[in-house]
Amino acid sequence: MKYQLKNGKTVNIPDDEIKKNCKLLEITETEAIQMWLEDNDYEVNDEQVALDEKAKKVKISHDAKAEGKKSEKKPRTVKISDEKKELFSTILQNLVRAEGVEPGNVTVLTENKLIQVKIGDKTFKIDIIQQRNK
Repeated sequence: MKYQLKNGKTVNIPDDEIKKNCKLLEITETEAIQMWLEDNDYEVNDEQVALDEKAKKVKISHDAKAEGKKSEKKPRTVKISDEKKELFSTILQNLVRAEGVEPGNVTVLTENKLIQVKIGDKTFKIDIIQQRNK
């Protein structure tokens, strides 16, 4: 449906939207057209403007936080078995025996867990993971 505004501009309003609003809201076609124009900012509704102004005055705190004490977390204790320590040190000592590996190119990133080795222009990481019994 083509509708001409007071300023001479023509607006295309979808017919199905007008019919749907008439049926759902039980209003006349003229009221549905008026509502569509106000919703799409072609015309101004004084009641809607007053409600918007009233809503702007209400301040909402968006940084909602729980009140009360925060429980302190226990420090995490890492349990490392003797077998894992022994395996880590054996791998670390024997890496320099490998061909192309120099002692300066072996780095311990995480004690008893992660070793980085550089051979030529390639870098390798050895991660030692112990699987726990269920």
